[in-house]
Amino acid sequence: MYRFFFGLSRLMAVVGGIVLSALIVMVCVSIAGRALNGFLHADMMQSTLPGLADWLLDLGVGPVNGDFELVEAGIAFAIFSFLPYCQITSGHAVVSIFTDWMPMRAQQVLRMIIEILFALVLVVIAIQLKEGMDGRIRSGQTTFLLQFPIWWAYALSLVGATIAAAVAVYMALIRTAEAFTGRELIADDMGAEH
Repeated sequence: MYRFFFGLSRLMAVVGGIVLSALIVMVCVSIAGRALNGFLHADMMQSTLPGLADWLLDLGVGPVNGDFELVEAGIAFAIFSFLPYCQITSGHAVVSIFTDWMPMRAQQVLRMIIEILFALVLVVIAIQLKEGMDGRIRSGQTTFLLQFPIWWAYALSLVGATIAAAVAVYMALIRTAEAFTGRELIADDMGAEH
C-alpha cells in the first residue's frame, strides 16, 4: 500500500513540477514579449525601422494572452500536486526543539495527532474545492481573456487535493497504528527541521 501511495505522490509531484516549469517559461516569455512590444511601439523604432517594428507587431509580439489566468490556474494545480509527496515523506516543517526531549511514545502520539489534523484539513479542503467547482459549473463562469470555464481550474486542483487527502488519511492511519503498537512502520526522518 505504501508503494502505491508513494508512487502516486511522486507522480503528482513530477507532474506539478512540469506544470510549474511550463508556467515559469510562459511568464518569462510574456515578460520579454511585453518589453519587446513596448520597445517596438517606441518612437525610436517607429521612426528608424517602422517596417520591421510593424511587421513584428503584426506577428503578435507581445505578452502571452491570458498569462495571469493561466498562472492562477496552474499554480493552484502545482501546489496541490506537491502536497501528497510532502505528506507521505513527512516533508512539512518540523520544530523538533520542542519535541526532541519527549519520550518516543509521546512523540508517536504527537505525530499521530498531527497527521490526523492534516488529514482532516486536507479532506475539508478537497470537499470545499468540490463544492466550489460545482458552483462554477452551475454559474457558467469563464475567465475574462481566454474565456475558458473557471471550473476547469477547480477540477485540476481537485485532483491534487483529493490525492493529498487520500495520502493524508493513509498516513494518519499509519501513524495511529504506530502510536498504538509502539513500532515505527514508516521512517519519519525526512521533515524539514527548524
